Amino acid sequence: MSGDNKETLVRREYIQSRTLNIEQFVERLQDYNAGVYRCSEAELPPTIAHAMIVRGKNALVIPPAFPAEWLPAGKSFVRDHGLTYTELDQAEGALTGCTVAISFTASIVLTHSAHEGRRALTLIPDYHLCIVRMDQVVETVPEGIRALREFRTRPITTIAGPSATADIEMTRVKGVHGPRTLDVILV
Repeated sequence: MSGDNKETLVRREYIQSRTLNIEQFVERLQDYNAGVYRCSEAELPPTIAHAMIVRGKNALVIPPAFPAEWLPAGKSFVRDHGLTYTELDQAEGALTGCTVAISFTASIVLTHSAHEGRRALTLIPDYHLCIVRMDQVVETVPEGIRALREFRTRPITTIAGPSATADIEMTRVKGVHGPRTLDVILV
């Protein structure tokens, strides 16, 4: 190769994009044992309240810039302005937004913006309720990566269902690397 630093073209023969399949996204989230709710933006506050009631939650921690108009009356929300890890661990759960969601893998990607919160907020509490807007859902991983281009300097967290792992004896343990319970509201 000459010293002119020409970029080499890499052939990408795998599937780059497909027609979006929201039902696939919902089914795969449910396969991962995530709860899934659907609503319009106007129905978001009562849907959040309903999800909290189903899980027996009365108070959730929210990111600093989480939209106040999305919050239901009658429930408690604490904005995370530097809560300690102990305080996050004692919280009933977290309520956040996301940056992008990938239908094919049922993955939710966070870039930890002000409406998504810092990594600790989404990894320490035992319950995570995540708001995913329809316009944030793409079909394939390459589409998801392209959607993250503008956030390339931020840390990302990829969620594919509640946290779980298995040891060498195949004993499944939930909540090792994040919340034991994940619910998603698709708006």
